Amino acid sequence: MGLFERYLTVWVALAIIGGIVTGSMAPDIFATIAGLEYAHVNIVIAVLIWLMIFPMMVQVDFTSIKDVGKKPKGLVLTLVINWLIKPFTMALLGWLFFKGIFADWVAPETATEYIAGMILLGVAPCTAMVFVWSQLTKGDANYTLVQVSINDIIMIFAFAPIAGFLLGVTDITVPWDTLLLSVVLYVVIPLFFGMLLRKKLDKANDHSRLNHFLSVMKPWSVIGLLATVVLLFGFQAETILSNPEAIVLIAIPLLIQTYTIFIVAYGLAKRMKLPHNVAAPACMIGTSNFFELAVAVAISLFGLHSGAALATVVGVLVEVPVMLSLVWFANRTRHWFQASV
Repeated sequence: MGLFERYLTVWVALAIIGGIVTGSMAPDIFATIAGLEYAHVNIVIAVLIWLMIFPMMVQVDFTSIKDVGKKPKGLVLTLVINWLIKPFTMALLGWLFFKGIFADWVAPETATEYIAGMILLGVAPCTAMVFVWSQLTKGDANYTLVQVSINDIIMIFAFAPIAGFLLGVTDITVPWDTLLLSVVLYVVIPLFFGMLLRKKLDKANDHSRLNHFLSVMKPWSVIGLLATVVLLFGFQAETILSNPEAIVLIAIPLLIQTYTIFIVAYGLAKRMKLPHNVAAPACMIGTSNFFELAVAVAISLFGLHSGAALATVVGVLVEVPVMLSLVWFANRTRHWFQASV
């Protein structure tokens, strides 16, 4: 465990506080950064997200896909949770809370944007941070790579259609060109270049050059994550300080969604008699979100200061401590499962 992973919650919390403080003290600087856009994509955020996710994409080993048939049940669990359950329960919870329970407290237009942000979180299964969660639960690293690789391939083709369908169902106009551009920019291109770089670095198949590259890039990936969090909370500082109850309202359905999905996935994993080193990472992938993609798409579709962007930022706020609590629970219940193989 590195220093970053060990104190992940602390670093993210400091970045959140730093973003809110600097955003409220120097709003003009954040306004200038917010204005650096091309084709509805904020250039600074795009660079930081690439810096954050590219080393993770290089870790994806598509040759591992040939081993899918050896342990199919864990993969089936991940795919069912990610693509057949989570997006739809997230949309349902968003609609239930912001069109029903919280309807009197949130303006209709704002409520619609909150739902959109939640949907984008729900349709983006975890790609980057899942390697951290897998390591923390002593998961099978190779099998985690298989699961991430398959999910990334599916995401290329499924993210835009499912997001578009659910956004349409909730009466949100879907700008398909921006949605598809975001998928290409944040999934297809980094995956493609990650694959090429991995192939070049690992010609000898001894992982030495690959591991050296990842060790060099790891601090930059951390910087990308923390800088992204600072900027996101800086952009939203005025909204957060003037309307802190919005954070609570968004966090409630997100918390319910996260814990419910984990309970369902963990229960199914136990029923399927998966070994713990496959079950735990599978459930973490199904529970956590590719919040980097969700944030980028929300900003591209609705703008930096939109309710959708705020909802995805709250997703960042909620995810880290919640996932660490689930890691603790998974480790404490290791004896519920058969021995890892």
